[in-house]
Amino acid sequence: MDVRNALEPSSEDAFEKQILDADGLRRALTRIAHEILERNGGSEDLILVGMRSRGVPLAHRLSSLIGQFEGALVPVGELDITMFRDDLELRLTRPAIQPTVIPRDLTGTTVVLVDDVLYTGRTVRAAMDALLSFGRARQIQLAVIVDRGHRELPIRADYVGKNLPTARHELVEVRLREVDGIDEVMLSSHPRSGTNQA
Repeated sequence: MDVRNALEPSSEDAFEKQILDADGLRRALTRIAHEILERNGGSEDLILVGMRSRGVPLAHRLSSLIGQFEGALVPVGELDITMFRDDLELRLTRPAIQPTVIPRDLTGTTVVLVDDVLYTGRTVRAAMDALLSFGRARQIQLAVIVDRGHRELPIRADYVGKNLPTARHELVEVRLREVDGIDEVMLSSHPRSGTNQA
């Protein structure tokens, strides 16, 4: 018996399930925005940095929500971590590098990294390495829509929209209207499917 094939999901096991709809995603972001303000005592010296690609629109949404609650603009940065990934040499094709835009020197600030899915923690580690060239932040916090587990590094999120236990062969997709035309979080499982989440 081929143990490897026995452990892989069969076509009968394939599924797609909605975890959050548009209202659920909105409520999760609203709660995260409140938690950021409560933990940091307001929005002073706060910068949101979205990790490309879906972390960027999420960071802008959080900034808008915080602005509604506090009446103050929270700067938003956009971070591409491609050159800081630890699997760059393993990739068959060289990924396209997108611009990184950080609105100010990060020294003395509280940076909230924003991403869609937290998985192994390797993407977050790369993001923290990338941030070092923009100043010494007082602290770095992490906000994600979904924490799916399976950490390979000792990294945890400070703000989580949804804790979602998953199998490694499953795929978590955060779909956003700015990118995908719809707001939802989906969990799917397909035979021999891999994920690019980290």
